[in-house]
Order: sequence, then structure tokens, then C-alpha cells
Amino acid sequence: MTQPPVEPSPETPGAVRIYWHLPARRPYVTYLILASCILIYLGQRLSQTLFGDDLLIALGAKVNSAIVQGQYWRLLTPLWLHGSILHLAFNMYALWVIGAGLERYYGHGRYLALYLLSGYAGNVVSFLMSPEPSVGSSTAIFGLLAAEAVFIYQNRHLFQNARGMLMNIGGILLVNLILGLSPQIDNWGHLGGLIGGLAFAWSAGPVWETTYQMNGYHLTNRRKGSQALWVGLGVAVVFTLLVVLRVGWL
Repeated sequence: MTQPPVEPSPETPGAVRIYWHLPARRPYVTYLILASCILIYLGQRLSQTLFGDDLLIALGAKVNSAIVQGQYWRLLTPLWLHGSILHLAFNMYALWVIGAGLERYYGHGRYLALYLLSGYAGNVVSFLMSPEPSVGSSTAIFGLLAAEAVFIYQNRHLFQNARGMLMNIGGILLVNLILGLSPQIDNWGHLGGLIGGLAFAWSAGPVWETTYQMNGYHLTNRRKGSQALWVGLGVAVVFTLLVVLRVGWL
């Protein structure tokens, strides 16, 4: 993500100093997710070597029949499981490219909520719409991509080429959704993650406003953490109710 231009040179006549207050300087949550996914994948490979089967996949994949029987953790644990080294590499690269910058604008807590809610929403929609088992963090990554688009749109006055950036994100989404038509890819999970990320980001993502103080102009987020908390709870409740209704009908 491109940071809006800042003009910090008071020596230049007419220059204005603008302070850009990022909630997070280092993307520690992204680092943690990357490390945990890699370590768990190593655990998957070790399980295959020692026991001849991937016990972590068996215990944590999105499997509809197991979820109906009460194993609801399977709506979150697939975020840390991957089917192959290429699957892991592609998702971790996407997480780094999208997530590291986004976390700096969202802050650690708000970003973690976005990631988990997007992944949860993706697995819920997959549970509702697809009978096939699935794993992977791409449900959450699609939510991050939606959140990046929302952030740029809602703060478009800060970007020099917001339209071009949004078109680029739209193109990436379209290509990946088309690729998701392959039978091996859980496109319903991608769509669910996209919806979950969009729902959270639209009402809880950072919206920056300019305020003047004695030492210059400051860009600060006008959406407080409490708003993000309530929006996050609302999104989680909506998708949980969908699971409850579906299980009740079966």
C-alpha cells in the first residue's frame, strides 16, 4: 500500500508539515501469522513422516460433517493449514504483500480482528455452500484485499491515484476469483472472506482526517477502537447465526 505524500520541509517557502500517525510501526501480527503457518505446516509434514497421515489436517480442516457434530473450531483452524508447499508459499506471499502494509494503518488489534473475522466468514460461507473439505488462509487474505480497497476508497482524498489503485485491486480480485473456478479451489470460501472483510472494514476500518495543531497538520483516525469492537462483534454474530440456522436444519 502506498503512503500518502508528506511534505516535511519547513525550509521550503509555503511548505506544510504533516504528521502521519500510524497505529503500528511494525507488522508484528503479520509476522506472527506467517511464522505460525510455517511452523504448523512443518508439523503437518512431520505428522505425515511419522504416522503416514496428516493428523493436523484430519483434526482441523473444514469438514462439514464434523462441524455439524459440534467441532466448530474447524471454522477457524483451516486458516493455519495448507495442502502443499506451493499452497503455503502462495498464501504467505500474498499475506506479506497485502497484510504488512495494512496492519500499519489498522493497528495490531484491529488488523487481527479483520484477519480472523474474514477467515471465519469465509469458512462459514464454505460450510453453507460447499460440501468439499478445505484448508488455507486465503479466506482471510481475500478479506484483507477487500479491506485494502475500502481503506483506499474511504481515504481517497489522501492518495494521488486512488482510482488506479482501486482498479488494480479489482483486477487482482477478478483474476483470483476466475482462477477459483477450478474444482480444487474453494471459491465459496474466497467469496465469504471477501464479504466478511468488506463488512468489517466498511464500518470499522480507519478513516483519516486532518486536524491542525500548533506544530502543523496531523492525520488521525476518527474511528475509535470501541467502534471496531462493536462492529467486529456484530459481524461475528451474523455469521455465527448462519451456522446455527444451518446446523438446526440438518
